[in-house]
Amino acid sequence: MRYLIIGLGIYGSNLAIDLSNMGHEVIGADINATLVESIKDYISTAYIIDSTDEVSLSVLPLKNVDLVIVAIGENFGASIRTVAILKKIGVEHIYARAIDKLHESILEGFNIDRILTPEQRAASDLVNEMGLGHEIESLRIDDDYYVLKFKVPDFFIGMKYSSLNLEKEFGMKLISVTRQTESRNMLGIARSHYEQLDITTPDLRVEKNDTFTCYGTSREYEAMFKHIG
Repeated sequence: MRYLIIGLGIYGSNLAIDLSNMGHEVIGADINATLVESIKDYISTAYIIDSTDEVSLSVLPLKNVDLVIVAIGENFGASIRTVAILKKIGVEHIYARAIDKLHESILEGFNIDRILTPEQRAASDLVNEMGLGHEIESLRIDDDYYVLKFKVPDFFIGMKYSSLNLEKEFGMKLISVTRQTESRNMLGIARSHYEQLDITTPDLRVEKNDTFTCYGTSREYEAMFKHIG
């Protein structure tokens, strides 16, 4: 796919580089020449333009991309004006970043495809992880469901994977299991790495260094730890 990202600050530039690394064609634009210079070697093309000026904005290949992402966050007014001009020009598919609820509410009035709230989402995920009280990584899927990655609780150590049924007992679907192992290189230096386990193996048992990746809600996760604790 071809993406145009307007606003190459920390969020926009990281998004641009990640999309480019995934094999997508990425075009970037920002009023700040230093930001454009710093990213130009990592994406297809980068423009120095003032996106709040309709004439300047029309120079961009707006009709030749699949999606325009307005990643401007710090300059509230520039973000709103850029989206307004894009809508006026007739750009069909627009995502825009919102930095707070007011920003989000105004963007909702433009009826764009999606409003991105990375700061709020990151904060929400962190709060959930801290609230659960365990070492856990989480990826929020929607308002209720998460992909949760955590070290195996002692309760399960020694059990056969073939006998585990987290979905039936706790509502948590076990997606995958990785195990930390150590190996030594040719110099005898030990290093740790993770390998994915085939949990359908009949006699495979849960070990202390295993890591579960599950799909479920934070409430189901809390209920599971309350039960086994």
